[in-house]
Amino acid sequence: MSSASDPLAALGSLPGVAESVDSVRKAVDRVYGHRVMRRRSGEITSEAALRGARGSAALSGADWALEEVRRRTDFGAQDEARTVGAALRLTAEAGQLLSIWRQSPLRVLARLHLVACGATAPASADGTADVVGRPRLAGEPVEELLVDLPLPDAEEVAGRLDGLSRLVIAGGSAPALVTAAVVHGELLALRPFASYNGLVARAAERIVLINSGLDPKAVCPAEVGHAEQGAEAYLKAFEGYVSGTAEGMAQWIGHCGRSIELGVRESTAVCEALQRGAA
Repeated sequence: MSSASDPLAALGSLPGVAESVDSVRKAVDRVYGHRVMRRRSGEITSEAALRGARGSAALSGADWALEEVRRRTDFGAQDEARTVGAALRLTAEAGQLLSIWRQSPLRVLARLHLVACGATAPASADGTADVVGRPRLAGEPVEELLVDLPLPDAEEVAGRLDGLSRLVIAGGSAPALVTAAVVHGELLALRPFASYNGLVARAAERIVLINSGLDPKAVCPAEVGHAEQGAEAYLKAFEGYVSGTAEGMAQWIGHCGRSIELGVRESTAVCEALQRGAA
């Protein structure tokens, strides 16, 4: 497949990207080779989901301690609690949407937003929820605390979402890291929904990493690494994506790769704790 028909593959040749891809692959292989993963992988998956949700929520303004996330059962009382609840629901839902992603990514994105909002239907009787589960229309506001860049208009959003969907459906030879970074970056740039765009973008990144076969057991939570590197580094790298330059794209892909490696480190620490009997 040529670079013209497989534009994501061309990103793999940007300076430093091949090294990031190789480093991520080696890190993932190491955690999958851990002896605990052979016997207790389900526990590692569950813990990675919890920690990934906590990390994603932290980037969206709800930086709760892990044990608080683990302990709480009520997530509807105030804004931060709702954000944490949305992150937890998205992480749980991501694994249920893998078979749909490659056939209908737009359907998956709509479902992710619906789940994030805690809604079961796209509209309520009084019309207050009619923005849930669909891309925003012209003039509709967007609530996104972390990203303060100019919003693309609704027509541009629709066109770019369609283009992203076509890339996902077509597949190609691009490494999983590259595809995941582009899906994440594009959704964050577009902010296609009225709310929870950051959470949805990071959940979509998770789906790509699992569905690609890089992390089939979902034990390498990139969200942990994004949060650990901090909001300032996240935004700086994201500005590189938005710039569209080769250097900026490589910076964003590298940042996402480092986030996956930090997620691997987190799960490796969980494996070690289980091995010692400390968890």
